[in-house]
Amino acid sequence: MIEILNADELARARRTGRLVADILHTAKARAKVGTNLLEIDAWTRQMIEAAGAESCYVDYAPSFGRGPFGHYICTSVNDAVLHGLPHDHALADGDLLTLDLAVKLDGIAADSAISFIVGDTQPADSLALIDATRDALAAGIAAAGPRARLGDISHAVGTVLHGAGYSINGDFGGHGIGSTMHQDPHVPNDGRRGRGYRLKPGLLLAIEPWVMADTDELLIDDDGWTLRSATGCRTAHSEHTVAITEDGVEILTLPST
Repeated sequence: MIEILNADELARARRTGRLVADILHTAKARAKVGTNLLEIDAWTRQMIEAAGAESCYVDYAPSFGRGPFGHYICTSVNDAVLHGLPHDHALADGDLLTLDLAVKLDGIAADSAISFIVGDTQPADSLALIDATRDALAAGIAAAGPRARLGDISHAVGTVLHGAGYSINGDFGGHGIGSTMHQDPHVPNDGRRGRGYRLKPGLLLAIEPWVMADTDELLIDDDGWTLRSATGCRTAHSEHTVAITEDGVEILTLPST
């Protein structure tokens, strides 16, 4: 089922989106060399609860995971790219960290992810990886709108990622979002322009380009959740929740300041 939000629900989605973005950017500012991933999870829980919001992750138990996720944010380091389970790990200088967060507020969910380098060491190849996902995300958003088709977004994302020299894994991509975190339609990170579902005003989509530096193959970590590159190479992931409007597209997961 594809959910179309009304004006009241869209107003609530804007509040949720800002909250998600504010939490992510606060966590990014606090994350330093020596910060433990479990500290980031604890900060996230405190900010979600202070806002009167609800985690989309704690009780999340899809078919591809091992039981309930049990934490409040995904923390993926270096070769981990998706669903990084917070654990007892201190960040080192030069680590590539991805924070992925989904929260529900007033009955509407929003989802966003950011990748960045911790500390003073900023490896050029890691920065290029992050930039590729950000550029692909911007291209996907620019291709969206009330007269576009789903394939237009996927084609725009894939064109940027392939153009930067990366291969694309098709197992996971973006998705519809609204009263629940994961909904139809699936938003692949590669596709054909002019194909697929025609976007409608009121539709919320989480667009999320992610890549691995030298492979498109994933391995599942022993924790049953964390997905890593098969070669141990570094990875990056960028995501926004957007709303299709009558005259374009609106990014909901931008910070309030």
